[in-house]
Amino acid sequence: MLANPYQRYRQVTVETASIAELIVLLYRRAVQLLTEAEEAIAAADVPRAHGCLVRAQEIVSELMASVNLDAGELAQQLWAIYDYLQRRLIEANVRKDAAIVREVREFLATLLEAWEQVAAQERAASAAAVRLAATA
Repeated sequence: MLANPYQRYRQVTVETASIAELIVLLYRRAVQLLTEAEEAIAAADVPRAHGCLVRAQEIVSELMASVNLDAGELAQQLWAIYDYLQRRLIEANVRKDAAIVREVREFLATLLEAWEQVAAQERAASAAAVRLAATA
């Protein structure tokens, strides 16, 4: 049992989220970690920068694993983007290069916006289905 109500809320959020909502959560956390990594690099806090970058790499790995490569060309292109971002994160971590971190963060922020739209459309469709079922 989680003692912290915030932790419990986060757990319930994850357990009840759709696939698109889970992906949005991953993107948000990655963007947050990369912002923290940029700050740590600027402050010459190497251990903190390293930790943030490693966690961001883990998130990108999870995003890569979530791609169904049998789903067609778009899925393969998305996987290739994740692969590129992963390689850039490794390079950023080795060099502690804030410019590379910023590049990846901005790319992920753009993808986050797209996934937020997908999640919003799913929620709207789900709400419409519930309303339709309630009137039937």
